[in-house]
Amino acid sequence: MQSKVISPKAYIEELPEERKGPISKLRKIILANLPKGMEETMNYGMLGYVVPHSVYPNGYHCTPELPLPFINLASQKNFIAVHHMGVYASKELLNWFVEEYPNHCNRKLDMGKSCIRFKKMDDIPYQLIGALVAKMSTEEWIQIYESRIKKK
Repeated sequence: MQSKVISPKAYIEELPEERKGPISKLRKIILANLPKGMEETMNYGMLGYVVPHSVYPNGYHCTPELPLPFINLASQKNFIAVHHMGVYASKELLNWFVEEYPNHCNRKLDMGKSCIRFKKMDDIPYQLIGALVAKMSTEEWIQIYESRIKKK
C-alpha cells in the first residue's frame, strides 16, 4: 500500500493507531543507526532511507532521477515491512542477519529477497534492526551496488 503523503511525519499520522507505535519506533531506530551520508525521505510511497544525489549523483539506475535506495519502511495490510537492499545485495550481510535473528525474536523469520516482514507488532527485534542498519556504510553500499550493476 503506497501512500501519497510527502513527509515521514504525515506518513505516520495516517497510519492506524496500532501501527503508529511500531513504525515510529522502527523509524527512530533506523535514524539513530543510519550511516553518515544517507537521509530520510518518502520513497515509493514508503518511508525511505537513501543515498541522496549530493552523495551519489548517478541515482538509482532504474530511475536515475531518484536517489539510490537503501532501506524502505512500510505498513502493509497484514504486516510491517523493512526492505533492506543490503541484505539482498550482500550474501555476507544476509547470512549474518539470518543467523542473528533467532537470538532476538521468538518467531520464525518471514523474509523474501530484501523484505523482512513483521506480522506480530509485539515481537519486532528493534535492536537487531538497528544493528542491521549500522552494519553497512554508505561507501560500502555504493560499492556493492555499483559492482552488481556493472555485472549486468
